[in-house]
Amino acid sequence: MGSINIIVTILNMRAPGMKLMKMPMFCWGWLITAYLLIGVMPVLAGAITMTLTDRHFGTSFFNPAEGGDPVLYQHIFWFFGHPEVYIMILPAFGIISHVVPAFARKRLFGYTSMVYAVAAIGILSFIVWAHHMFATGMPVTGQLFFMYATMLVAVPTGVKVFNWVATMWRGSMTFETPMLFAVGFIFVFSIGGLSGVILSVAPIDIQVHDTYYVIAHFHYVLVAGSLFAMFAGYYYWAPKWTGVMYREMHGQIHFWLSIISFNVAFFPMHFLGLAGMPRRYADYPMQFADFNALASVAAFVFGIAQVYFAIFVVLPALRHKGEPAPQRPWEGAEGLEWEVPSPAPFHTFETPPKLNASATRVVG
Repeated sequence: MGSINIIVTILNMRAPGMKLMKMPMFCWGWLITAYLLIGVMPVLAGAITMTLTDRHFGTSFFNPAEGGDPVLYQHIFWFFGHPEVYIMILPAFGIISHVVPAFARKRLFGYTSMVYAVAAIGILSFIVWAHHMFATGMPVTGQLFFMYATMLVAVPTGVKVFNWVATMWRGSMTFETPMLFAVGFIFVFSIGGLSGVILSVAPIDIQVHDTYYVIAHFHYVLVAGSLFAMFAGYYYWAPKWTGVMYREMHGQIHFWLSIISFNVAFFPMHFLGLAGMPRRYADYPMQFADFNALASVAAFVFGIAQVYFAIFVVLPALRHKGEPAPQRPWEGAEGLEWEVPSPAPFHTFETPPKLNASATRVVG
């Protein structure tokens, strides 16, 4: 229901003059995400319903003793579970596509290709679910299909990374906290994407399946994809929400604590996985102890960094402590939200703003 609301709002309630191919990238990210949610949430509901009826009402969808198939559950769950990964990352792509141009003081490079890349990622996400299941005894033909389809996802993703870097190329860049988190996102997400291409190769995936290599890949993609992009979005838009500026020093400390501790925590997991350490084990041989200890200490530091963020950045903003935010706190920021005072009024525009041909400035 929420996704339908988002789709109808985007398609029917845009400002006059704002065509689809002039929309902010964040809106495109959410439009595709909403379609993904409509496509996969009923599938998850079906998997949960079948599990509940197996447990409580005597059905046997997944019970092999009564003719069911546990692998069927994996297929249904991962048909939801893999698009869910892109549901978490596509709005993040939209956020980064706003922050990078603002602090590079350039237009987003290749806007049209970015839109098509988001749509392509959304479509491909529906046909790659079984790359989580290479170790279940899948026929070789199935392995080949899901292997090649998974590799194909790297193409539109690479287009996006290329366009962000091209936007920064020869731009008048400054590195306030939103831009730091955006650049950190691109760096960490690229590492996670490369390890994802490696995992898409079925013979390699079978060897490192359910090991710490997968844990490292997953966190490099999704901590970067969701958490770092959300931080970039918070620092970018919070002055508009709250009406006060955060202290730049606190944002910088939060970023450097987060990026360093994250990499120290999760990069060694690649080596643990390649050495054969399985995930979800409470104990392990001593040859794995050093990297695990390093990862544990760094993970605590990463958690402390988020506590620092909550206490020194979010709480003062909620209490409206800080310098008043100007209407346009970032020199290169473009979009309708920067045409209203900070904090934004509850009723943003009395009359819908009309846009000119460039769709970046208000005409009236």
